[in-house]
Amino acid sequence: MDKIKKMPIIPLRGFLIFPNMIINFDVSRKKSIKAIEKAMVDDQIIFLGVQKDVHKEKPKQDDIYEFGTLAKIKQIIKLPANNVRILVEGLNRSKIINYYEDSSFDLVEVTEKSDEEFYDNDKEALLRVAKETMEDYSNEIKTIASDTIMNIIECEEIGEMADAIASNIQLNFNQKLLLLENGNSALRLKEIIGILVNEIEISKIQKEIKSKVKAKIDKSQKEYFMKEQIKVLEESLGEDYGVQGEINQYKKKLKKIKPPKYIKQKVEKELSRLLKIPVSSAEGSVVRNYIECLLELPWGKYDEENYDLEKAIEILNEEHSGLSKVKERIIEYLAVRKLTQKGESPILCLVGPPGVGKTSIASSIAKSINRQYVRISLGGVKDESEIRGHRRTYIGSMPGRIINAYKQCQTNNPVMLLDEIDKMSSDLRGDPTAALLEVLDAEQNSSFIDHFVEVPYDLSDTLFIATANTLQTVPRPLLDRLEIIELASYTGEEKFNIAKDHLISKQIEKNGLKPKEVRFNDESIKYIINSYTKEAGVRNLERKIGDVCRKSAKLILTEGRSYININKKSVEGFLGIPIYSYDKINSKSYVGIARGLAWTSVGGDTLSIEVNIMNGSGKFELTGQLGDVMKESARAAISYIRSREEKLKVEKDFYKSKDIHIHIPEGAVPKDGPSAGITMATAMISALANIPVSNEVAMTGEITIRGRVLPIGGLKEKLLAAKRAGIKKVLVPFDNKRNVQEIEETILEGLQIVFVKGMDEVLSHALLNEEVSK
Repeated sequence: MDKIKKMPIIPLRGFLIFPNMIINFDVSRKKSIKAIEKAMVDDQIIFLGVQKDVHKEKPKQDDIYEFGTLAKIKQIIKLPANNVRILVEGLNRSKIINYYEDSSFDLVEVTEKSDEEFYDNDKEALLRVAKETMEDYSNEIKTIASDTIMNIIECEEIGEMADAIASNIQLNFNQKLLLLENGNSALRLKEIIGILVNEIEISKIQKEIKSKVKAKIDKSQKEYFMKEQIKVLEESLGEDYGVQGEINQYKKKLKKIKPPKYIKQKVEKELSRLLKIPVSSAEGSVVRNYIECLLELPWGKYDEENYDLEKAIEILNEEHSGLSKVKERIIEYLAVRKLTQKGESPILCLVGPPGVGKTSIASSIAKSINRQYVRISLGGVKDESEIRGHRRTYIGSMPGRIINAYKQCQTNNPVMLLDEIDKMSSDLRGDPTAALLEVLDAEQNSSFIDHFVEVPYDLSDTLFIATANTLQTVPRPLLDRLEIIELASYTGEEKFNIAKDHLISKQIEKNGLKPKEVRFNDESIKYIINSYTKEAGVRNLERKIGDVCRKSAKLILTEGRSYININKKSVEGFLGIPIYSYDKINSKSYVGIARGLAWTSVGGDTLSIEVNIMNGSGKFELTGQLGDVMKESARAAISYIRSREEKLKVEKDFYKSKDIHIHIPEGAVPKDGPSAGITMATAMISALANIPVSNEVAMTGEITIRGRVLPIGGLKEKLLAAKRAGIKKVLVPFDNKRNVQEIEETILEGLQIVFVKGMDEVLSHALLNEEVSK
């Protein structure tokens, strides 16, 4: 008696599944994926219907054949783009009795069709004939694996054998549908035997024709004959669907995209391979993925560039404040392209602290030169295959991120952002930074080979932009290929302009407000910058402005206010007590206290270094979480002072009779670096000679044991910190003179910069002549 069951349905397009057949296929329609989820919650049983029109995206009841296959879901694999690949095993042919449509997924009520029973003699005779015919077919056709033939011959049931043969021989769609609908196992097997006998006879006739005409036709005639023969056979069999139909679609797409000759030959070769691979073989999916990858790449597609320099400058200035070096380099590139109509694409690397606009400037550059923008995040990547792709030797292989980026943007000359290249690492699977060497080399990337694609791909027209927070973790060979542009911390004035021109309007819109409803005055913006943020960039500043806008939106709705003026007082009301404060200039000059300048990841800061001299036995102590480099600078300063005891007028043999204690406040914060060398030396000399250090002087520089002053880095941030603290005079190493020339006038305004070569010059500016009490 037939059983009636109710279950979810998946409509199949262009193929069907027989009982006892195990196959995997991809599912992309939302309804079908919901049906799979429902089946997995219940008993993993699902009905595989057959869709009449393969092009219909949302089939209804009338679009599905009444016969299908009951199947069990054995495995589910999630694919990109919310697609799913499932492995199913056919259980029994079934017929739809009732169809229930729903917005999530459709259900069907089906009845299972059991095969009829036969007498043993009839059954044995039919099985023997089928086995003999199948053996003759395999010997004649030779397209089915020997293991598959053995499995078919070992079948003991008529229906099972009929379905096994139908699953493994080439049949057109209509033939398969008729076999699926036929519930009489004996008639089904007899029909298949007839098909096998017919195919054997056709094969014999083909071989006989080939043997007779082989000696009479030349190569061109032979190719023409074979093409015509294939054409006639396809027309007679009506193979509009299945593998042949799929290959025809690939050929149409290949003709449409017009790739290079070597790509066309490669695709045609893979298509001929696909035709020979059995439908149930896993290798078929690997070949399909490869063909689709080649066809999806933008062969010969280029965006038309914008050579209007004024418009490019306008776009860059409109979307970003500052970043003058980056903008200048892009305009130079456009100017060269305009003059030469080609020009080598630069490979830029933007280096700077977080939040200064490294990532966002790349999209603005793409917009300014009218190119597509694509971003590749490299943070945490540690597998070389992520860059160069996987080899096509196993299921699941795929191209690397570089090739996938071109598939995504569909052009050969995008602006490609390689984000966070300093955060890549390596392991047993290879070093991704080494794979980038070819990508970022203008002499090599015109023929980049991805392991999956296996053919050269031209990257030379791409404008690569890399970003990094530091260059210390970037390998030297990779660094050599990059044009480094350093982005310094924003000044307070730059932050103010960015907030006023960009961040406030962005957050007002983001929080559903209108420009007139929230009004920031200049004092409130500067107060937020100085008292609630301490960073190199503007990310946290944007968050704080967002906090103010959200709280303003709340007041507008709850209290019915038409607008809110944001001033210093209301900022404190919204954001609470100020979080940060900066060191200010000391009220007077002290003995043993010198003001240094330091660079931090969130900008510059001043460093107050204190020295105490006590009677003792020559002990030397440093406190304040000082790093090894800073400790070595202190020892170098001691050596310098000992060598100049007489001239510096310090006590003779002080290193034996005095204990020296150097302390840098904010002991919870680790400190390191050589640039505090001259500051520590000045503070020690002041304490030993009992001469005060001017409170209006700050300094930075590395010291040697002979008293020479060596250059340092982060000068812009340090000068900003000095200006913010109210310092009047800054002592800078002479070799940093060129760095000062690159700093904006607005930063240098009000500061007296003194360039020093040695400690004698430092002391002449830092130490006061008159005594000042401690």
